[in-house]
Amino acid sequence: MSKPSEKIGIIGSGLIGRSWAMLFAGGGYDVHLFDVEQKRIGEALSDIKTQLKDLEKKGMLRGKLNAEQQAALIKPAATLEEVVTGALYVQECVFEDVNLKRDVFKQLDAIVDDKTILASSTSCFPPSQFTEDLKHRGQCIVAHPVNPPYYVPLVEVIPAPWTDSQVTQTTRAIQDRIGQKPVVLNKEVEGFALNRIQYAILNECWNLIEDGVLSVRDADTVMSEGLGMRYAFLGPLETAHLNAEGTQEYFAKYASGIIRVSNTFKGIPTYSKETTDVVDQALSAKMPVAELTKWRKWRDTRLALLSKLKRDADKESE
Repeated sequence: MSKPSEKIGIIGSGLIGRSWAMLFAGGGYDVHLFDVEQKRIGEALSDIKTQLKDLEKKGMLRGKLNAEQQAALIKPAATLEEVVTGALYVQECVFEDVNLKRDVFKQLDAIVDDKTILASSTSCFPPSQFTEDLKHRGQCIVAHPVNPPYYVPLVEVIPAPWTDSQVTQTTRAIQDRIGQKPVVLNKEVEGFALNRIQYAILNECWNLIEDGVLSVRDADTVMSEGLGMRYAFLGPLETAHLNAEGTQEYFAKYASGIIRVSNTFKGIPTYSKETTDVVDQALSAKMPVAELTKWRKWRDTRLALLSKLKRDADKESE
């Protein structure tokens, strides 16, 4: 019996594509990186090598291979055919344009065999919107990472109604192998899961600011120094379970209060320019737009430290 392919193809060498390349190389896969602008591939490979070495120096490198070994696993690809041929799995990372994704998947459909999984990194388009008319549509799926993927391990796996169940299982297994934390949506839904939950939080923060209940700073602090502290290790359902003698007692005690408070919610805000100006002024005072690159690095460093803490804590509890 022949050995299963260990080749991974990545389409797009932007920030998401680079993160995927690093993650798959950390998992020991043979990674082939393609971009329609070939000069960007060289820039991406150089940046990836720098990032891997920096992570290694800080003790934050993922995987069992060292930085040099991981970088050596990532190779440039000159054509889509080169990326796809013989690959176990291909991860598309082009811009968030459904027509562009539809075009890319149409091209892939013309050259792929009946084994390679075709996954999209889209954050908002259900796979049925760009794979319906494809011959190999049963091999298509969404694997949506959270930005920045190297430091935030959640991956939403969303099959189309026609995606083969084995494709879903294999996609989840691949994400597990590279150290990500996949969740599978049993059916398509607008916004997937993460953004639906994120939007609910953002909507209520916005309403509290607009109604003069909280300042912008204090609204963020509620999450960063309150709920976020718990949610870094526990989900909201696990939190409820631990905050009482189990789920049954929690909702027996608090369901009526949840319903009463929820009935006072204003609903979806309009995101008016007036409130946007207030929020922007407060955030720009702390994080000037000209310094966002510095602040993203600040964010990524702290997420890397948190990710390492979580991994170390999990090892200690084994």
